Amino acid sequence: MPDPLFDVPARLVADPVPGDNAAAMSVGELSARLKRVVEGEFGHVRLRGEISGFKRVASGHCYLCLKDDAAVIDGVIWKGQAAALAFRPEDGIEVVATGRLTTYPGRSKYQVIIERMELAGAGALMALLERNKARFDAEGLFAKSKARRPLPYLPQRIGVVTSPTGAVIRDIIHRLEDRCPSHVLVWPVKVQGDGAANEIAAAVRGFDSLPDHLRPDLVIVARGGGSIEDLWAFNEESVVRAVAACSIPIISAVGHETDTTLCDYAADLRAPTPTAAAELAVPVLADLRLTVAAHAQRTERCARRYIDRGRERLDAMVRLLPTRDRLLGPQRQRTDDLGARLDRGLERRVVRARGELDRTGAILRPALLQQRLDGARQRLEDLGRLLASVDPDAPLARGYARVTDRSGATLTSAAAARAAGELTLKFADAAVDAKVEGTRARSYPTKKPEQPTLF
Repeated sequence: MPDPLFDVPARLVADPVPGDNAAAMSVGELSARLKRVVEGEFGHVRLRGEISGFKRVASGHCYLCLKDDAAVIDGVIWKGQAAALAFRPEDGIEVVATGRLTTYPGRSKYQVIIERMELAGAGALMALLERNKARFDAEGLFAKSKARRPLPYLPQRIGVVTSPTGAVIRDIIHRLEDRCPSHVLVWPVKVQGDGAANEIAAAVRGFDSLPDHLRPDLVIVARGGGSIEDLWAFNEESVVRAVAACSIPIISAVGHETDTTLCDYAADLRAPTPTAAAELAVPVLADLRLTVAAHAQRTERCARRYIDRGRERLDAMVRLLPTRDRLLGPQRQRTDDLGARLDRGLERRVVRARGELDRTGAILRPALLQQRLDGARQRLEDLGRLLASVDPDAPLARGYARVTDRSGATLTSAAAARAAGELTLKFADAAVDAKVEGTRARSYPTKKPEQPTLF
């Protein structure tokens, strides 16, 4: 059956069609309706795919594509979520992304706003580990590419970067107590999970920046055994660079004997276990004693419990409010697009201005400029001669006088002289004042011709 809304001949003006009771939508209205439908249908999605075209713009937001053998979808990670990622995204890495589907009307496309991203299994994790290892080794960050520093024989202060509540710190302290009385400085950090890598790197840099009277002679970076996911914080770039750049000798004691991390390659010495690190750090001295305050640990756990409860209540309240990313997402993306367009516009304007400058420079040749100067000089000389020819004072040198009134106006008739009364006669050498006392007509005799003489 033919549709009356579409089976109509082509027209110049969009007149109402019989049977059509719906007004035409604007593009913005259609985009808004599509956005509501997509976000309502796909409020929460989990996607598995390979990262492609990853880039981090100056605003801190990240843009990428997730692809597989069948399709490609664009993705956006806002600045806050990008900073909380547990690894550095790179092209070719297979990941599992969690977020929500939305549309971007400015480009008529749909995309996923990624709120969390993890590596897709141990295989992807190992591939990323090998890629980072090769990259850091090429930069010379690993111990085999630099001169290893000898460890101090009897360190007076030993800095330990590890969790304050795990078994690792207790093993290190007990072994140091049995071997050598040394002062231990513990920089408590998270050893796995979100933010662990940043805390570990900050602790290493913190020990390196302490004043001399607090600066440790040796630093031990330690953690107990676990899976590759549990130890991943010690493979992060921030930890590797901090360990490689530290001026204090560092022993890496991460995991068990079979566990290897990139932190081990960047350190001056690798210990198979945290306990072995304590044995390598100091010689055997039976009088070594060092105690750990259990009450401080319990106090910290209690304080952490109150903080966790407060954080849970805050998270519950935050979930009731619209997120800033949901409100400002399109504006952020539009700002990034406008920034890119501004760069291209400025570049085109510079190219156009350079072309205009080249064309103008071709006109300003020395010969052409000299020709113009000669023409201008000739016109100026002609004007000077014309000015001299009309100068009213020029005839004065030939015996003439110019008659003016007392205000300086030139008088050209007898009637004007009688009306002025007082005159000024301007000669070539000076001016003379005169007064009109009377006027009379004077006729000048004409010379009669001589009569012929008759003889």
